[in-house]
Amino acid sequence: MTARIITPEPDVDRPPAPRLAFDRHTWKEIAYLLSNLPVAVLGFVYVVTMVATGVGLAVTVIGLPALAAGLLGARLLGKGERARARALLGLTIEEPSPLPRSSENGFFGRLWSGLKDPVGWRTVLYEFIRLPWGVLTFAITLTGLFVLWPVLPFIVRGLANADRAMARALLSPSDELERRIAELESDRGVVVDTAAADLRRIERDLHDGAQARLVNLAMGLGLAKEKLLEDPDAAAAMVDEAHGEVKLALQELRDLARGIHPAVLTDRGLDAALSSVASRCTVPVKVTADLPQRPAAAIEGIAYFTVSELLQNVSKHSGARSASVDVWRSADRLLIQVQDDGRGGASLDKGTGMSGLADRLGAVDGLFVVDSPEGGPTTVTAELPWRDRTPA
Repeated sequence: MTARIITPEPDVDRPPAPRLAFDRHTWKEIAYLLSNLPVAVLGFVYVVTMVATGVGLAVTVIGLPALAAGLLGARLLGKGERARARALLGLTIEEPSPLPRSSENGFFGRLWSGLKDPVGWRTVLYEFIRLPWGVLTFAITLTGLFVLWPVLPFIVRGLANADRAMARALLSPSDELERRIAELESDRGVVVDTAAADLRRIERDLHDGAQARLVNLAMGLGLAKEKLLEDPDAAAAMVDEAHGEVKLALQELRDLARGIHPAVLTDRGLDAALSSVASRCTVPVKVTADLPQRPAAAIEGIAYFTVSELLQNVSKHSGARSASVDVWRSADRLLIQVQDDGRGGASLDKGTGMSGLADRLGAVDGLFVVDSPEGGPTTVTAELPWRDRTPA
């Protein structure tokens, strides 16, 4: 499940009920059924020639590569059939995932991947059985235009619905697992990029903050050591200054460690950690956490940083007078809702860090929904998969 803003989509797969009068949907279905025959002939000739050639030459060097290339061409036929169904039947079928292009397994790995391609083989089956069906639908539709035209819309709808079912069954992606694999591959890249960015941030903070102070501390103590005998008062002043630098360096290290993973979250859980974040917000925040037990540490950390980032946005951009944070568990999901009465207008593309939060939640199969009309109020809802905490 990819993080996103949900917008309802119209159901384009259901044309209106057929009527005695011919409307544009009926004419489109008639055009589809009449085009079945020429398209089915082309597809049938292609797949029969491709399979016969590939199987016949299987004992030679070029047989299996030719069959793999033929299956790749069958994918293109399937793409054309999906486009025809979308244009004339109003049937939207998702495109299947492309074949993997990785060169890790070499030529034979790619060849085997092409030969066992389920999308290509199902398209071959589709084109093979389409010839008798194309002849049948062409004959019935053409005859009906002259003999059965009063009830032709009902006949056409029945034949078109059979075509819809056939296309859904054989031209759809292999299954939900294939789409999930593609999503998880994309999410893996997001996780890697996020981790790399966090490491660069930590390195930059250490280099520009605590490391620079420790370098100054070492130089100050070295000068104090040189002046210890000839000017004890100056040496004492330098040591005192170095002591102040040590305190500042320790504070910066504490802040950095809190940014990586706050101690209060580890020790006392999400409720106390969110209350601590809310106390630092410039807007009064009411925190309500209804969790019967603590979730897994990774989920707890993502929830904490999500609320922390959202409350920073409330402080900087909302102009709100009050805000609230609600956290609760519903079945196998951890839900977070952050509300404020500010000016609204928040979105994922305005540079407020929300797009990064959406990517982070999407990488763990979460959901991120923003409802922020101009003028407010703003409600941000985040969902995370619930995983029980394992004992340390």
